[in-house]
This record gives sequence, structure tokens and C-alpha cells, in this order.
Amino acid sequence: MAARPTQPVQPAAQKSRLRMIVLQALVLSLFATLLVRLYYLQVVSGDEYHAQAAAQSVREIVVQPERGLIVDAQGRPLVSNRTSWVVSLDRSVLDKMTDQVRTKLIERLGRTVGERSQRIERRLVACGDEGSEVGVCWNGSPFQPVPVARDVKQSVALRILEQPEDFPAVLVDQETVRSYPQPFGVNAAHVLGYLSPITEEEYDDAQEGGDRSVNGASAVGRAGVEKQYDRWLRGMPGYRSVAVDSMGRVLGDDGEVESQPGDTLVTSIDAKVQGVVEQQLLDAMERARGEMDPVTGRLYEADSGAAVVLEADTGRVVAMASQPTYDPGVWVGGITKKQLARLYSEKAGTPLLGRATQGQFAPGSTWKPFMTAGALDAGYSTDTSLNCSSSLRVGNRDFKNYESGAHGYISFAKALEVSCNTFFYRIGLDFWQRYGSDVADIDARDPLVVAAKRFGFGRETGVDLPGEAPGRIADRKWKRAYFESQKDYYCKIAGKPQDAETSDFVYLFAREFCAEGYAYRAGDAVNFSIGQGDTIVTPLQLARGYAAIANGGTLYAPRIGKAIVGSDGHVIRRIKPKKVGSVELPRGTYGYIDEALKGVTRQGTMSWRMEGFPLDEVPIRSKTGSAEVYGKQTTSWVASYSDDYVVVMMISQGGTGSGASGEGIRAIWESLYGVSGTEVRPADAAVPGTTPPTRLPNFRRDGSILPPAREDQ
Repeated sequence: MAARPTQPVQPAAQKSRLRMIVLQALVLSLFATLLVRLYYLQVVSGDEYHAQAAAQSVREIVVQPERGLIVDAQGRPLVSNRTSWVVSLDRSVLDKMTDQVRTKLIERLGRTVGERSQRIERRLVACGDEGSEVGVCWNGSPFQPVPVARDVKQSVALRILEQPEDFPAVLVDQETVRSYPQPFGVNAAHVLGYLSPITEEEYDDAQEGGDRSVNGASAVGRAGVEKQYDRWLRGMPGYRSVAVDSMGRVLGDDGEVESQPGDTLVTSIDAKVQGVVEQQLLDAMERARGEMDPVTGRLYEADSGAAVVLEADTGRVVAMASQPTYDPGVWVGGITKKQLARLYSEKAGTPLLGRATQGQFAPGSTWKPFMTAGALDAGYSTDTSLNCSSSLRVGNRDFKNYESGAHGYISFAKALEVSCNTFFYRIGLDFWQRYGSDVADIDARDPLVVAAKRFGFGRETGVDLPGEAPGRIADRKWKRAYFESQKDYYCKIAGKPQDAETSDFVYLFAREFCAEGYAYRAGDAVNFSIGQGDTIVTPLQLARGYAAIANGGTLYAPRIGKAIVGSDGHVIRRIKPKKVGSVELPRGTYGYIDEALKGVTRQGTMSWRMEGFPLDEVPIRSKTGSAEVYGKQTTSWVASYSDDYVVVMMISQGGTGSGASGEGIRAIWESLYGVSGTEVRPADAAVPGTTPPTRLPNFRRDGSILPPAREDQ
């Protein structure tokens, strides 16, 4: 039988088998790749990805630190902390509620805590989101309960805690807030300052700079030493970790890092002296308001005032008071729009403005000791004798003495004693005629201007408080700059016919100013010599100037901070007095001025206020001043000093220097040295030992603070 021929393999079958082999190889390679990747993810990189997954399910909640104390030189708390009940809402729970349930809950909570439901809703909005309101919106972590009511009554807090079924998503806890113990009735609002929530911009800047001491829910210093020493006082926040699910809902705690309390600021303020100074300033203003102004025929307004006590040899601030003032506690828990409006209200006297460092006033006759120093440094001698006439004619105007009194030819010392204006007019006019009669020469020499600037006027003192005003020296350069800035305004008025809305005075002034407002004339020079005209100073600048006279010419940057002390009681930093300049004068000049100012107290314009004071035991040098201000009543000044302290008081629209401020100045000196009648009783002095303490308070590890030990112990 013949063999059957072999059947050839069909091309289609071969292609199908090849495809199957390729597909099998591809599947195997994919599985191999997947297995390798799984091995890499689970074994090689398992720990890394596990950590990332854990981080995605854990969020940090800030634990705010307790802010550091502010104490006086004796260790008495000026600013401390207290616990406050705060009511918060958990937004992660709120988000699970229906709109109707949420609305009813917020309305019920608002009625309970005494807050409008609309305001609670605004507090829940994250800052930066649509509808957020600066100062109200929430700037903290989205996983943190949002405070909606602070400083609530304990009874309200307990009611919420006892009825959790009525207040789902509502949390009640205690937090620390600022407290003001007010030893000896101290207010010191402008020295201490206040806190307010950090802004989004400030928080972003801190994050960029790597500052971990602040967070979105921080409160930061806004004024006073609270702002100046904020980085020390604020402490370091802690963090509580919470586990959250994929929807951001909090599941539970996952650990905590404790916060670090802020450091304590020891100040040079003495609360007992501060209390006396504040009360004496307030009493002096109230007495002035009961006195008739002989010029206007109405009672003095005494609308504002300031008083300063410095250590003469260090520039440390012992007391600083300003009126009108405010309660610093008004900022605790959030200030209302009505309260804030009052702080800025001109009708209320702008209480937020600290007159001691930010108020600027014509110094009047308290300026004359510095003019004496300038004249004696520029060629005049202590033997100089000039006519204290009732008036001096300069140009077409008579510049008069106070009440047109005349004392004949007298010395510098007598001119200070009786506060003779015409004596100093002659000095100012002489220098103007010798060096500055060319009104176009803005660089003309002026020894009196030079002296004022050397004593630190016209610039900030450098006090450790924010927002200090620089004052102003109204010299030739200032007058030219002022003219350039105002000439368009006044020349526009002068260049058209006078209308019914423009008074004769304004129209005449505009015409004169437009024509020659740049010119520094003889009248400007004589006004400058007695602290009148456009020259202005702050009470602190004047006190610092008198301290330089008292200590022989050293200018200090006044200091309120004395030391930074850690929460465990160890001294972190001592804040030493800062010398910023010196005023060298001819030999014997300071002694001559010192003796002249003693004469002001013994038999001069301040003597009637110091009758019976033991001046032999406690020599007080002083100078009174009554500065005239156009459109207002006179500003009362008294500047004084002893071997240890400088005391200055100013009352705007208060009357004469010794008349309005003299009684208060004497009472402060009596308190400082323990004077009762004609006797000195050191044990009764406001400052133990009657001299400023050099040592710090004693800080114990249990948190207690004791007064500094006496130097003689």
C-alpha cells in the first residue's frame, strides 16, 4: 500500500501559536514587573511609605503657651495671667450636620453665651476664604476647635458641659488670658500695652523666617512693652497630635509636646511711685479744670497730661503716666467696635495716645536752661548782665514778659529764677543779628539750635517703647521744608479774592506765608529762645534733657526693661542703661545752671509750692513753664530733679507751670523721699532706701517673687 503524503502545516495555525507565545511572555513580564514593584513598595520602601501614610492621618493642634509676666522693680506683678472659660466649635462635627440642625445649634449657643449667631458664623470662616472678616475670622489650624466666645461666666460653661446633648460640636475649656493686678491702683496702660490676634501677613512672614514661636491663633503685642519685648514674653507653643480619617474628622489623640511658658520681664517701674504719679497727675488736671483762665474768661480745659520720673544717672524709667488713659483689660477676649472707636475718639481725648512719648508740646520756659547752656558755650559768660525789661521790640512787634514784669539788669541765674523772657529774647536776637540776618541762608550758624540738638531734642530718645514721637526743632531748615510742603495750598488761597468761608486771619496769613513763609526772621529766633513758636518736645524728651543737666551731660536712651528672667528663675539677659551721647560744656557751666535751678525752687517761680519742704536735706532743682499755643489755653510745665531722680509734669491747656503742676510735683517728691511736713522719713519713701534699687527681685523655683535685697544688707 502506498504511503500517504504528509500534510503541510497551515500558515494561519503557525501565526496563532506565535501570538499565544508572545501573549504568554507579555503576561508573564507584566506579572513579573508587578511583583518586583510590589516587592519594592512593601519591602524596600515600606518604612518610608508607611511614615507618609501615617503623616496623612495625623494632624497637629497648637497648644498655646502661657505668656510671661511683667513685673516692677520690686517684683510686683503689673501684668499676669488668669484662667478664662472659652467656648469653641468643632467644625469637623459641624460639617456632618444638616444646615437646619447646624443653624439651630448656633442660635442656641448664641443665646447661651450672649453672642449673636451671625458673629459666631463669621468666626468660623477661615481667614483668606470668601467672606472672611479681618479681626473676626479664624486664623488657626483647620483641625482645631474654633473659639467663638471667650471669658464666659463659669455658670454658662458648666451649663454647656452638663447638657452635651443640647450642644453637640461645642467644646468648653479653660485658657490663660492677660490679667492686670493693679498694685497701688496702677494703670500704666501706655507703658504696658496690649495684645491682639496675629494677622495673616504677620504669620506668613514668621513662617518664611522660620519663627516657630507664633502660629495662626497667636496673640501678639501691639503696644508698650508687650510689643517691645514680645519675642521674650510669648513663649513657645506646644503641639497635640490628633488622628483624622480620610474626611478630616478627628478620631483621637496621638501624642503631645508641651508648650514652653514665656519669660518674665522685670521693669524699672516702681508700682508705688507709679501709683502716686498717676494719681497726682489726675488730681492736678481736676484742680486745673476748676480754675478760671484770665485770658479766655473760662475754666481751663486740662484736656490731657503726662508725668515722668527717671533715674538721673541711668535714664531708667521709674514711673510714666498719661491722661486720658484706658483700661488695658478691654482688649482681653476681643475688643468691640464701640470700645475701639472710643480709644481713637478725639472727643474722648484719644485715650490710646500716650502723651509721655507720643504727645508733642511747646516746652515754654522749661527750655531756658538749655538755651543758657548754648549761650554760655557760644561766648556769653556767667558774669553777663542783660536787661529784663517788660518788653522788647523786634521788627514791628513787642515781645513781652509774663504779665509785663521787669527786673532790670540781671544775670543768667536770676533770669532762670524769675523766668525772664526778655533776657532770653535778647540772646536769641543777638545770635540772629550776628549769624543769621540773611533769611535766605538756611545753613546760618545758630548756637541755640545747636545746643537744643546736642541735648537730644528733635529726635527720638530711643526709649524701649514703640511709636515714639521725635519732637521738632523749628530751625531754618525745618521752616524752609515746611514752606515747600505748604506753599501751594496757601498761595492758592492768597491768589484769589477772599470769600465768606475764609477768615481775615487765614487770608492775611496765607498772603504773608505765600510771599515769605520760607524766611527765618528775628521773631522766629526770639520765640525759639523761650521754647515758643513751632518747636515741640515730648515730656520724655524734656525729662531726658534735665537728666543730662543733673548728671553732668550724659544722654541715655530711657529704659523700662531691666532684665529678662526665664520661667525657672534664672536671669537670661540684663538690660543695661544705654548711653547715646554726651554734652560737653565749659568748665563750671553745669554747676552754675544747677545752682540757678535751686534758686527757682527756693525763691523763684516754684518757691511758693515748695514752702516748708526740707530742701537742705533733699535739694530740688526746678524750672516752671507756661507755653502759649495759638487757639488754645496755655500748657503747664514743671521740670525738676534731685541727686537721684528727674520729675516732669505737663498739663495741656492747664494754665501756668507752678499753678497747675506745682502741687502735684511736690507730692511726688514727698512720696519719693518719704517727706512728711518738714521731716524726711526714709522708711516711708516710695522707693526703699530713697534711691533706685540696683538689684533684681529674687525669683524662686516655685514661682514666687521677692523684692530685691537691700544693698546695705
